[in-house]
Amino acid sequence: MKDLVLFLSLLISVFLFGQQDVEDRDDSFITETNKNILKIDIKEPLLQIAIKNCIDFKPAAYEGGASVYKETLRKYMYNYLNSDFYVLNGDFNFTITINETGKVVGIDGSPKVANSEIFFDDMKYIVRRIKKNWIPATCNNRPITSQIKIKMNLSSMATDL
Repeated sequence: MKDLVLFLSLLISVFLFGQQDVEDRDDSFITETNKNILKIDIKEPLLQIAIKNCIDFKPAAYEGGASVYKETLRKYMYNYLNSDFYVLNGDFNFTITINETGKVVGIDGSPKVANSEIFFDDMKYIVRRIKKNWIPATCNNRPITSQIKIKMNLSSMATDL
């Protein structure tokens, strides 16, 4: 008899509380998050801007070669780009200025598109985080300031998690 009363009371309570209106539900524990999936394709070779009136020009070089710099840059971009604030699609060009001591002293990006300034600021941060110095370009066996052009293609896909 006790088992029957317990079973009926549980059955009735399930139906009573099961009829709670969906609008009265507390959904505060549900959070929406967006995630951008970013694909980065850095083109090779990294192009050196030539210097006029230079007989014996040697371009700037990265320790380990251009492919090492490309992979390092790609890794840092995946780690440090804050791509939740912008969606990146298309070709971008960056000009990196390297001084006579091999330090990166400037980076400029193009083309200018919506929210590109935030992206370009992130790229300045990323390039400065790479700690290895470049071997500076030389003209007639003297180190000089030089510029390197980097071309890349970025594509983003926003997803809801």
